[in-house]
Amino acid sequence: MKRRDFLKGAGGMGLAGGAALAALPTQAADSPVIKWRMASSFPKSLDTIYGAAELLSRRVSALTNGKFEIRVFAGGELVPGLQVLDAVQNGTVECGHSASYYYVGKNMAFAFDCALPFGLTARQQNAWMYSGGGIALMRDFFKGYNIIQFPGGNTGTQMGGWFRHEIRSLADLKGLKMRIPGLGGKIMARLGAVPQTLAGADIYPALERGALDAAEWVGPYDDEKLGFYKIAKNYYYPGWWEGGPQLSFMVNLQKWNALPEQYRQAFEVAAVEANMAMLARYDTVNAPALMRLVQNGVKLHAFPKDVMLAARAAAFALYDEESARNPAFRTIYSEWKKFRDSEIQWFKVAEAPYENFLYYMK
Repeated sequence: MKRRDFLKGAGGMGLAGGAALAALPTQAADSPVIKWRMASSFPKSLDTIYGAAELLSRRVSALTNGKFEIRVFAGGELVPGLQVLDAVQNGTVECGHSASYYYVGKNMAFAFDCALPFGLTARQQNAWMYSGGGIALMRDFFKGYNIIQFPGGNTGTQMGGWFRHEIRSLADLKGLKMRIPGLGGKIMARLGAVPQTLAGADIYPALERGALDAAEWVGPYDDEKLGFYKIAKNYYYPGWWEGGPQLSFMVNLQKWNALPEQYRQAFEVAAVEANMAMLARYDTVNAPALMRLVQNGVKLHAFPKDVMLAARAAAFALYDEESARNPAFRTIYSEWKKFRDSEIQWFKVAEAPYENFLYYMK
């Protein structure tokens, strides 16, 4: 499907998806029955993230009169949560749902498909993907891994994580063992911390036995479910490494190309719906969850200014260094940075002043 045709179809679709159902042609009686497996990186207990894959499964089935079925498996059921991309690439499963920054060890360019420290907000990430050329750039990159990707959810700006002890200055990060994946982990390492990448289900046990001093996941709703506040009471903000982290649906390229065209359209439409629905859900459930955490004795802290400034400087130094040695990163970064800089100028004029007035003026 041509990108402009996809965007034209997706742009008018509400979350309920009724318009999408009406827009697709009637299912032919002789359409094949196709059954896929989707490996998720996430546990079933996280209904927001894991739920996006289930939503896609339901909508694809509805849009094809039940003839295209996708069964979702939680992290660890088919493959470990951090090996979803590999399973899709080699055809162990037809598709997956994951966070692409889990795979920056393969190539740091994967981060553009999820989040870069001091990068795009959720709204800006969607703009870049759907209208700013991001999908074309990322799909060209993913071809090298035998995969086609689709935006598959966003959490909005995340929290900065749970710490056993307060962080009063940059010096307090020295030697700190913290669960933090992606480029955020690389930046933390430059600031003196010891980053670790763990799947969601493995974080609490590591905190409990003292293998971690701190951990970040998403935000109040999911963090409350995972119980981090029972061990580490200091909750920091903002998650400067994840201003608008995107999850992605990943599909094996051969399996994708073998699908009937109508099934491909159904998958794309359902992916857009799941992408929008996840962000709406997080924006709804995080506020009351934060209130409950505070009532349970959680202490909220902003990161010290010296931490924020040092992290930002380290982030853009890393991007320049990686651009110099990694052609794939350089190709995407040059376009991404132009888009980011333009968005910042626009948001400074209208969005930021409006929000600052709402939140801080009495």
